[in-house]
Amino acid sequence: MDSQNIEPREPQDEHIVENKELNIWEALIPVVALIIMLFYNVFYAYGDDALSGSNQFILLMGAAVAAIVGAFNKVKFSQMVEEVSENVKSTTGAILILLFVGSLAGTWMISGVIPTMIYYGLQVLNPTIFLASCVIICAVISIATGSSWTTSATVGIALIGIAGALGISLGMTAGAILSGAYFGDKLSPLSDTTNLAPAMAGTDLFTHIRYMTFTTVPTIAITIIVFIIIGLGLDPKGAVDTEAILTSIEASFTISPWLFVVPLLVIVMIIKKTPPLIALLAGTLLGALAALIFQPNIVATIGGSDTLTFASGYKGIMDAITVDTAVATENEALSDLFSAGGMYGMLGTIWLIICAMVFGGVMDAIGALAAISKALLKLFHTTFGLFASTVASCLALNLTASDQYLAIVVPGKMYAKAYKDKGLAPENLSRTLEDSGTVTSVLVPWNTCGAYHSKVLGVGVGEFFFFAIFNWLSPFMTLLFAAFRIKIRMLTQAKSA
Repeated sequence: MDSQNIEPREPQDEHIVENKELNIWEALIPVVALIIMLFYNVFYAYGDDALSGSNQFILLMGAAVAAIVGAFNKVKFSQMVEEVSENVKSTTGAILILLFVGSLAGTWMISGVIPTMIYYGLQVLNPTIFLASCVIICAVISIATGSSWTTSATVGIALIGIAGALGISLGMTAGAILSGAYFGDKLSPLSDTTNLAPAMAGTDLFTHIRYMTFTTVPTIAITIIVFIIIGLGLDPKGAVDTEAILTSIEASFTISPWLFVVPLLVIVMIIKKTPPLIALLAGTLLGALAALIFQPNIVATIGGSDTLTFASGYKGIMDAITVDTAVATENEALSDLFSAGGMYGMLGTIWLIICAMVFGGVMDAIGALAAISKALLKLFHTTFGLFASTVASCLALNLTASDQYLAIVVPGKMYAKAYKDKGLAPENLSRTLEDSGTVTSVLVPWNTCGAYHSKVLGVGVGEFFFFAIFNWLSPFMTLLFAAFRIKIRMLTQAKSA
């Protein structure tokens, strides 16, 4: 994730609310209620349209149930509201990034940046190697930037466009993109979660990264092999129409390699640790400038004129940044590719994140998050059980707190002493936090990460869940290593090293 530079509070300073009045069964009431309501809403009422608004209200209903439980356990309503306020404030970075990603996607579409990336990508990538290439490309970009969010918003959007043109499943493609993006997000020293996990566990950054490679490298290797096998079985019928698609793109846009300068500059800014909002704003403005230089007719048309003037140029650029825009093409298959929602298109996702933070805030305020983590910790007494408990806590918090940071911070604070008591080096905990907290956040539709990537890539979580192989395989890999005691470092070994 990449919103760390503008958060009003540091994730590692997150306090954990405990409530001795609350038992585990009471803590689970809001969770069970939320699951039942979401299940009915998604599978019986709204289906794929559930994220259009109804799921958001269900999250508020879940928060209401949690508030009732809290009221019966002597938690003041003002305390719940205060915690919700802090939770919502913590998403300021994510919300602003979403708005800027919407604006960037708009200017990159009308400027021809995305069409150019698709145009050249179609000539280089064929269906057989496409999915494996997506994993590798996104892994490299994410390691360089330290951000799965930036990776999705730049090369991810282009790769989704190429997949649509080739006739490859968008769910498969999104899964491959996210597998690579989160591989880089986990291992890059520039990533905030990669810095946060060792801080919570009590180890240093590079020890954490080195220790994490033991589980992460085999997981990404399996992921790439699976996508190669899938690619070999794909029907390359989409490639038959490639020539017609390329002709249609050329007819609608001025295609030039110079347009690659825009995304490259953004990636360089992120690598140089430029704050994400500044980099995305610069990318938006560079896209606007490129649109005026390379696609003046498109800008004029969107601005409601036949010729480019100051007024039509201004209106065309502002519309691309803020509202729905589309560039007409002769090929119907490209209609969805060459449309963008601007900032307006991100409002539904922002609404979802805010409602999820309300639920997570109330759950934290009443002490439910702490109670659930403590109960899971008590269930297991063996070394493997401790690892399994950590994984379960991270997954539970991604589901209930809807925030990747909390899924690292809460178990990190709760379990640090338990690992020490077992004689386990702290890097065991930091690795497990990343293997189960960081990567699974994108698999939850109402989690900030799941909502973000789903909106940016235009693919529902349910569509890419199975194909985000790296993300769901990582927790199993860390449990496999724990079960067979592979690379489980003890405190005595850490001290001697």
